[in-house]
Amino acid sequence: MNSTTLTLHPGFLARRSWLDWLFALLALIGTVVAFSFYHHAMDIYEKVILACTLPVVVWLGWFWAPLRNLMVGVAVIALLAIQFYQGDLARAEQVFWLKYFISSQSAILWMSMLFFISTAFYWAGVVIRSQSEAMELLGTRMAWAAVVMALVGTMVRWYESHQIGPDIGHIPVSNLYEVFILFCWMTTVFYLYYEAQYKTRALGAFVMLVVSAAVGFLLWYTLVREAHEIQPLVPALKSWWMKLHVPANFVGYGTFAIAAMVAFAYLIKQQAEETRWYKLAPLWLLGIVLCFEPLVFRKSPEGGISNYWAVYFGLSALIVGSILLARRRIAERLPDFEVLDDVMYKAIAVGFAFFTIATVLGALWAAEAWGGYWSWDPKETWALIVWLNYAAWLHMRLMKGLRGAVAAWWALVGLGVTTFAFLGVNMFLSGLHSYGAL
Repeated sequence: MNSTTLTLHPGFLARRSWLDWLFALLALIGTVVAFSFYHHAMDIYEKVILACTLPVVVWLGWFWAPLRNLMVGVAVIALLAIQFYQGDLARAEQVFWLKYFISSQSAILWMSMLFFISTAFYWAGVVIRSQSEAMELLGTRMAWAAVVMALVGTMVRWYESHQIGPDIGHIPVSNLYEVFILFCWMTTVFYLYYEAQYKTRALGAFVMLVVSAAVGFLLWYTLVREAHEIQPLVPALKSWWMKLHVPANFVGYGTFAIAAMVAFAYLIKQQAEETRWYKLAPLWLLGIVLCFEPLVFRKSPEGGISNYWAVYFGLSALIVGSILLARRRIAERLPDFEVLDDVMYKAIAVGFAFFTIATVLGALWAAEAWGGYWSWDPKETWALIVWLNYAAWLHMRLMKGLRGAVAAWWALVGLGVTTFAFLGVNMFLSGLHSYGAL
């Protein structure tokens, strides 16, 4: 008689290590301290959000250990910066560590440099075969370092806004400068998760291109518009809804961008052996569009394209041309088509879920602010177009088995639609959502 051994797997809580429980305790202490010191500055809704954040933070730290390390590291550095300030913003120019590293603006500049360095290392890993693993590992580490500095800059900026005045302090997700920082680190964190799950770093070369493009816009916006200056919120944004609606939206934007860049990698791999250049023309044109913002066409005060965007355009064309020239070498480093297809699908699925939540939250916010759930404002209309586009993509994937080049091209078109909904509406249309004028 054969005997069968029944193996019982320990429950979720039983599998937690002492580090997991220590992290949970630190999160609890942080929440209690926040309630103790800042409860007078929060309304009932914000207190509920803070209380609900605790289990979410703990679950994220338990779900993926790198997030636990990230949150602890950011908290330590941000608290150190606050300690250096001692309630006096003038110390940002007096204290060495604040001036050069962990004031909000210094941290964001470090973030920008580290994202560029990360992109360069990822591409070095793709091109230099003998050092590919070492270069890509450095790319990953630089990406994590950039995320740390982005979050430190965000947390310290939040503190700085409250030091300017109690009526000015707000969570830094209220204008284009702040949300581009949000986009950069959120997109990178989601990519790093997929990188760890699929055990491939080659996709970082493509995904970090779109992050670097966002950083390029951020630097221009900072230099030309002095967007880093903290400004009071317009009345319509003085709402606790903003703390939920905006981050949920940018999870969608970030994961849609990941899906599009993975789709670009898919098409490059598919066309690796193509020798007829006219067959590659669509990829060439599309690649240029993916590597620079529409603002490249904005004119300088003297007429013509500004020098910054002219250089940016040239670099973008050079990068895309190099990718097409080296497509065979790049294709060898990319994972199988099945992996690329699966990452594309999962990124869109996550993004669609969060974008749906953001749209519902936006409707509730609109009802409170303007008295109606939907007003066919240009931003709302284009958000609906984005939602319908990805709803159709997922429907075709799940019901009709959409795969391959068609799915990849569709994901790329989706990024164009999403980019217009995010930036194009601000540039060319006006409406109730015209807060981030360019």
